[in-house]
Amino acid sequence: MDKDKIKKKLAEWEEKVLKPSVERIPERKKKFETLCGIEVPVFLPYYEPKEDDGTMSFPGEYPFTRGVQPTMYRARFWTMRQYSGFGTPEETNQRFKFLLEQGQTGLSMAFDLPTQMGYDSDHEVAYPEVGKVGVAIDTVEDMKTAFKDIRLDKVSTSFTINATAPIILGMYYLIGKEQGVPADKIAGTTQNDILKEYAARGTYIYPPEFSMKLVIDLIEFCAKKMKSFNPISVSGYHMKEAGANSIQESAFAICSGIEYVSRAVERGLSVDDFGKRITFFFSVHNNFFEEIAKFRAARRVWAKIMKERFGAKNPEAMKLKFHAQTSGVSLVAQEPINNVVRVAYQAMAAALGGAQSIHTNSYDEALALPTDESVKIALRTQQILAYETGIADIVDPVGGSYYVEYLTDKIEEGIWEYIKKVDELGGMLKAIENGFIQREIAKSSWQYQNGVEEKQIFVVGVNIFRTEDIPQKIKIFRLDENKVKQKIERLIKFKKERDNQKVQKHLRMLEDYSKDSKTNLMEPIIEALENNCTLGEISFAFEKVYGRFKGFSVF
Repeated sequence: MDKDKIKKKLAEWEEKVLKPSVERIPERKKKFETLCGIEVPVFLPYYEPKEDDGTMSFPGEYPFTRGVQPTMYRARFWTMRQYSGFGTPEETNQRFKFLLEQGQTGLSMAFDLPTQMGYDSDHEVAYPEVGKVGVAIDTVEDMKTAFKDIRLDKVSTSFTINATAPIILGMYYLIGKEQGVPADKIAGTTQNDILKEYAARGTYIYPPEFSMKLVIDLIEFCAKKMKSFNPISVSGYHMKEAGANSIQESAFAICSGIEYVSRAVERGLSVDDFGKRITFFFSVHNNFFEEIAKFRAARRVWAKIMKERFGAKNPEAMKLKFHAQTSGVSLVAQEPINNVVRVAYQAMAAALGGAQSIHTNSYDEALALPTDESVKIALRTQQILAYETGIADIVDPVGGSYYVEYLTDKIEEGIWEYIKKVDELGGMLKAIENGFIQREIAKSSWQYQNGVEEKQIFVVGVNIFRTEDIPQKIKIFRLDENKVKQKIERLIKFKKERDNQKVQKHLRMLEDYSKDSKTNLMEPIIEALENNCTLGEISFAFEKVYGRFKGFSVF
């Protein structure tokens, strides 16, 4: 494309895209400039010297390679959403308030394994894990305590929950109702991505088909009643943590997205309606430029999928909006303070790649849950990145780099190759059932670990520049077991004092409703919660009908 065409296209973009965007969401400053006083434009147009096929768009334009918004962080920074939650609802509430006081701009709730797996805290198999990797939530009262003095219309909350996502969302919905917040004003996200649980993470409960029904039930409920809430965060992150490379992570997440969209359309939902509320969740590992290019390529592929495969007309439904979390698996226990540097570079890659929200890991997470001190450093890492480096003053600052554009194209090619393979296998669920996804991830994981052991891949402080004789004095977080025991005692007391006849009535109703494939289970779940049924009891009602799934044998 010659200079005159670029100039004309830029003028059209400024008038039709940029101007309305700035009027709707004003930029953070009247003037952006470097410390030397050099003016910083919104972005710099760039086109490769080849036929214009539309792949190199302007920001906020299809296929969104350069970002989903015309001004990106010039209007507002990404949401700084630290993943947190541990022990009891009271302790989690204190951590939430601490982070908000430190400048965090969104909440992200971590749940313990019993909550994720559908067990109440007083269940015999739950006790060793209660409150260990997240907060224990059994009742609506627990959720209310976790959000004490936090208005749901003043903050958005992300819930990293999958198999029991409908129950957790039901609790949050009821907290909003009690606070007087209209349902369509409650903002946040449920992960609700069960496919990656079967492929890589393992916190599934029910057989795949019933689990998929619950996913679509939640999407449908939000599309009708909670229009400001994102009902799903399609996750490549956990596949990357399990060993997938960046192409696999992006491709498998997009393939999962295709499966969910297909089923939602089959349900009769409008792709232009629910599609704008689909979000994604990606890891950010150490290969700086590859991670940036991954995000740009994934946006391009998803836009084409939504437009060409599903016929989306609404540009908002074509935008791949994503949360990025720095790589947990890249953190090491040796010389853990080095993890601060790793996290900083990873967070910068996420911002340069155009993330809508970011979580930065704490340096001590290879050893234990983060302390107040370490989580504060992690948050400050994001704040320094946003407020001091200047990278947020221009859209897609690495766009036009020969290397980044080359990597973007190559990653896109790799993503399409995997999409073709998964399509040939019958879709993402079929690809998981026959073990294709798991084997690909395992192979990639082995290759990476072998590279580390053979010193083809370096990890500073682990297989290179390792110091053996310096003790690491790191303050470790310790869970207060007494508070956990008190929480369990309160739950037992709660179950004794409620109207248990009414509880059993609603649990039987849930069993009956679950047998009807056409009944959306969100309303019955909410009704059961209102009548003091617990998360574990609701989950077990479904388990009685469908059983607890044992997983696929694929190796």
